[in-house]
Amino acid sequence: MASHAPFTDSDTADEAVRATCDDASTCKRFATSKGYWSDPYIQYFVRQTGERKAPEINRGYYARVQGVNHLLDAFLQKTQCDCQVVNLGAGLDTSFWRLKAENTLPKKYFEVDFPMIVARKIHHIKAKSQLSKPLIETHSSDSLLLDGHSLDSDRYCIIGADLRDISSLEEKLRKFQINTELPTLFVSECVLVYMNPEQSYRLVHWAADTFHTAMFINYEQVNMADRFGQIMIENLQRRQCNLAGVDVCQSLDSQKERFLSTGWESVNALDMMTVYSLLPQDDMSRIERLEFLDEKELLQQLLQHYSICWAVKDALSLGDFKFKTITYF
Repeated sequence: MASHAPFTDSDTADEAVRATCDDASTCKRFATSKGYWSDPYIQYFVRQTGERKAPEINRGYYARVQGVNHLLDAFLQKTQCDCQVVNLGAGLDTSFWRLKAENTLPKKYFEVDFPMIVARKIHHIKAKSQLSKPLIETHSSDSLLLDGHSLDSDRYCIIGADLRDISSLEEKLRKFQINTELPTLFVSECVLVYMNPEQSYRLVHWAADTFHTAMFINYEQVNMADRFGQIMIENLQRRQCNLAGVDVCQSLDSQKERFLSTGWESVNALDMMTVYSLLPQDDMSRIERLEFLDEKELLQQLLQHYSICWAVKDALSLGDFKFKTITYF
């Protein structure tokens, strides 16, 4: 009988982290089904809307999606799409399809995640023409490079890799023609928090050190030292999900310091309650009519414990990326 390597604590932790991909995708699927924002592609990755989610969860995801998209779209606009995007821990994200539909694709859109998640995503793309057709339309030759843990086309690439292994990550990105001379946007959403501080510092330092003009958008927890934060940590621990990087999530200042100490020139950070308050009032009125929210204080607490931090290394003088100038999302 064949012997198998023992299942270690790190395997259990990684499996719990991979499960957060399904959690986020299911929450987005439910929120879009209620009309919070439009995403015609999420249904091809998550078929069922699942059980009802609380209104504060839906509004939290709405603010998350709008906040990240605002900065992503601003980067594309400032670079006139002459850039590349690297989504770290992308999961079942649908941004490539949105940008293709809006005719605002970067030169190339990269996604990186655990090989197991990448294999699932590739399976969905191969099986559903609504996903594969837009990809093929941006590809110049008859065939795509496609295997179980990677997919590569002219404008879109998915790579199975462990973000804690920088040398392997860089090797795979270079294999698929990442261009370190091109302005590059890194996006991570609730990813760095599952790496210990040394690992996440190493990753963001590599990004600053390797790319001449770059921006890094990081969405994750903040203000985790208070009682509400401790409850969030305990809830995740019950699911075997350890926030290995929670020490960096103590405050907006600690979030910014990770980037300032690793070679990034300027850093901004806002908690999601602030981002929520900056969203266009007409759209806020629209989403607040979708569901009655009884626990407004709970929404406020929830949003105060997540943040968007964005760091810039601006060799091409792209200028500021500010939330106070929001006129649309």
